[in-house]
Amino acid sequence: MSDHASGHARPNLDSLTPRAIVEELDRYIVGQRDAKRAVAVALRNRWRRQKVAPPMRDEIAPKNIMLIGPTGVGKTEIARRLAKLAGAPFIKVEASKFTEVGYVGRDVDSMVRDLAETAVQMLREEERERVRPRARENAEERLLDALLPPSPRGRSGSAPSASSGAPGASAGASTSPIPMPAIGEKWVDGTGSGPLATSAPASDGPNATRESLRRLLREGKLDDRTVEIDTADAPQSVIDVFSGTGMEEMVLNLKDMLPQMGGGRKTKRRRLTVPEALEALVEEEAAKLIDADKVTKEAIRRAEQAGIIFIDEIDKVAGREAGGHGGPDVSREGVQRDLLPIVEGSTVSTKHGPLKTDHVLFIAAGAFHVSKPKDLIPELQGRFPIRVELESLSDNDLVRILTEPENALTKQYTALLATEGVTLEIREDAVAEIARIAALVNARMENIGARRLHTIMERVLDELAFEAPGLGQVTIPITAAYVRERLDGVLKDEDLSQYVL
Repeated sequence: MSDHASGHARPNLDSLTPRAIVEELDRYIVGQRDAKRAVAVALRNRWRRQKVAPPMRDEIAPKNIMLIGPTGVGKTEIARRLAKLAGAPFIKVEASKFTEVGYVGRDVDSMVRDLAETAVQMLREEERERVRPRARENAEERLLDALLPPSPRGRSGSAPSASSGAPGASAGASTSPIPMPAIGEKWVDGTGSGPLATSAPASDGPNATRESLRRLLREGKLDDRTVEIDTADAPQSVIDVFSGTGMEEMVLNLKDMLPQMGGGRKTKRRRLTVPEALEALVEEEAAKLIDADKVTKEAIRRAEQAGIIFIDEIDKVAGREAGGHGGPDVSREGVQRDLLPIVEGSTVSTKHGPLKTDHVLFIAAGAFHVSKPKDLIPELQGRFPIRVELESLSDNDLVRILTEPENALTKQYTALLATEGVTLEIREDAVAEIARIAALVNARMENIGARRLHTIMERVLDELAFEAPGLGQVTIPITAAYVRERLDGVLKDEDLSQYVL
């Protein structure tokens, strides 16, 4: 998990001790201390493994984790925040979407292909940020060529005119030239909006004019102009349309064959505003500066050594078929058997090259209301040695979730309505009342944990959010009475509350 050579900022894993990881997770997730400690140790062990000498390093396998607990208590959020913290390729898949080979649906290998794709995208983004300053310089030159074509031979001392110069003077740029005024005249925008600059004296030559144009470009005075540029056209491949529909192997084979049949990338002429054209050219120039092979190789390495695959709803495939009779769920155990080699460690073909899953960290999660972890096939159970049971959320936990995290719901709604000039003052008694009602509804109906808070908050602030644009600069206190006023009617109607809350 060493830093990629791109130099793009990645977390300093040396400083990510288990205690530091837990403290970072505490900023976004309330409670669940045991689960946080388990994932923190798992992440630190990856750093420790990289410090071990090679013969032993290859023998140390990641200790996969199984998170057990009801929906809405933070299982997915813990895994997602962990991956973000580590700068690791991360994907979330749902076990219920996979089927045994031979059935209609996605096969389990597709999760590894998705991980490879995520890693490549992550590395490309890091490289793009690294080369962006240089790409911007190159894009600026191409845009200046499009706005102001070089003067033809024999007229080097005079400024070029709209009818002179070679269109597309630099690769990929087509001209929509700015007409040059005579000496001493004002340079007027083509829209007639007024002077933009004064032309350079003839003795200074076209270079001075180009520098004047560059200054105008950087100052944003050409932002209302349009320009024609040629950019690479990358239409969606027919192959991409079929990807992800259970045809992965066929797609991989066809993609290997088709590049030999193509005739190179085509370009497309587009008419854009100057800022849009500059951004498009920056992206294109950045792509040219990136070493695609190097990025792909490093991405696969990072996916193998640092990748995290989160398998949700693992309990949905935990049912063991009794008596061997058929039925719609006949392939549940088959999915487990297909998962086994992936979790144990195997090599999967991806369009970016083979990817070994020996050191990928797998985090499985499920509510296990009906089935239990012991209902998984023994071989798969053994591949998830760390098991953590997450606690159901109490009223006090719900209060903390509403107020403590950096992305707390109360902070989100306050920030949203502040854009309309409405200041929300959500009082403590209101927060306590929202938490009490959420816990009550969870107990009365399906327990969906903290997700119930989204429903309650939306209901409480629905009318205010609708009327906010017309209220002007105003401060509105949200009290327990305000909350009850908007929810009492729904709570008293048992049938209505099942639909609304």
